[in-house]
Amino acid sequence: MKLTSRGRYAVTAMLDMALQPEGERVTLNEISRRQGISLSYLEQIFAKLRKAGLVSSLRGPGGGYTLARPADEITVAQIIHAVDEVLDARYCGGGRDCHNGQECLSHQLWNDLSERIESYLDSITLQQLLDARQLGGPVEVTFSREVAY
Repeated sequence: MKLTSRGRYAVTAMLDMALQPEGERVTLNEISRRQGISLSYLEQIFAKLRKAGLVSSLRGPGGGYTLARPADEITVAQIIHAVDEVLDARYCGGGRDCHNGQECLSHQLWNDLSERIESYLDSITLQQLLDARQLGGPVEVTFSREVAY
């Protein structure tokens, strides 16, 4: 399990867009310049974000990208999944065949960790990240499910 630069850059680019005045179109050149992300890499990322319905685009003069929904309706998990990132700590990917076709001894641990990561990222919206950034503090998240061993 590893969050690659693609997932990190997608979240950063979406935050960059969310910082702009609502409805203002942002070009990939602007995001590239502000965030130090390769333009060609952003083009690949934004094709996936658009396909997932997270951003809208307009071509031509005055064109660019906008968030397809308000920042408080877009979660970090949605962004990461849109760019085909897999955040799964299980060796078997959930297939329960991690050890010679059988469930490994530590399967439940990695399963619970994967669920926690998914739940955590799904509970954080772009707006929460912006608010935390403005206040200079951590993102406040509460978990609905406790894991007990």
